[in-house]
Amino acid sequence: MFIQIFFGYCALMITLSGILAISLRNPVHCVLMVLVLFFHMAGLYLTLNAEFLAAVQIIVYAGAILVLYLFVLFLVSLREELHLDAFIANPWIGRVIAGGLAAALLYVIPAFTLGEKGVWSVEAIKQVTHTKALGQEMYSTYLLPFEIGGLILLVALIGGLALARRDEGATEANAADEATTPLPAQSDHKEAAQ
Repeated sequence: MFIQIFFGYCALMITLSGILAISLRNPVHCVLMVLVLFFHMAGLYLTLNAEFLAAVQIIVYAGAILVLYLFVLFLVSLREELHLDAFIANPWIGRVIAGGLAAALLYVIPAFTLGEKGVWSVEAIKQVTHTKALGQEMYSTYLLPFEIGGLILLVALIGGLALARRDEGATEANAADEATTPLPAQSDHKEAAQ
């Protein structure tokens, strides 16, 4: 009985914090709502006896990813960003699209069937633990998708470094232009001396 109540509490908090994360005006408050969402998702994983996923949820998402979001918020000029025009002039268009997607999801829910899927039964997972079963599947059955995901992350990292790196040739040219351009005070002195 307690697990059902805890599951309902976590589901309600995930829904509410997700709605608040996209509707609050202050970006820092939005990130804090996402933090609440991540912790309650870890609670859901605990109700499913997936302790490893709960730990990864807290360490990776609530720890690293959320700190990355905060760094981006503090590095971006929010005064300029908050005054941008909306992508869609009328917010009701977005609400209609969101409602249509929600209706499509509710329409598809009865198509899901309950029951065990895959080669791992509940008894087999209890024998080897969730972490070992996840590791065996990831590094044997799903090794190629795992490696492709790592390669995509490497490409994104190299692209981010290339975008963030200053072009050395352009920096030297800018420095040379600044050195040859006289300052306004120097040009006034030269004109007064002549």
